[in-house]
Amino acid sequence: MRFLMLHVDFFKSALTEKGRSPVVEPPDPPVTVVENALVVLTSVEKQDEKAPHQVAEKAAAEIAATATNLKVENVLLHPFAHLFAELSRPEMAVKVMDMVKEILLQKGYQVSRTPFGWFNTLEIKAKGHPYSRVARIITPD
Repeated sequence: MRFLMLHVDFFKSALTEKGRSPVVEPPDPPVTVVENALVVLTSVEKQDEKAPHQVAEKAAAEIAATATNLKVENVLLHPFAHLFAELSRPEMAVKVMDMVKEILLQKGYQVSRTPFGWFNTLEIKAKGHPYSRVARIITPD
């Protein structure tokens, strides 16, 4: 799994049309807005399919550590295939993102996720401090 975390003042995603993925989640909600949040642009990779629970646990731990460091309670998971090396199957990507979301919810974070399988417009107002943009690569081993 690869992800880029952005500490944002504001983030808005508005769905525009279905993407090329065979998995397209219902557009509910079609517009997602968060403020003062950690936005996680997420790409699940083929290698993650070997141990999806382990990858989800490790990813959630990294996200939680960053959120704690930044004193942020709101986390938004956003599918972002543009970070890939070799993408996982879409069904697995959704499963892993849902696992990460559930783990973060159990840790007490407010977590939302944009629908999978859509093209969208993005509005981002990112903060400019040294930890406002953090990238991570998580592997099963």
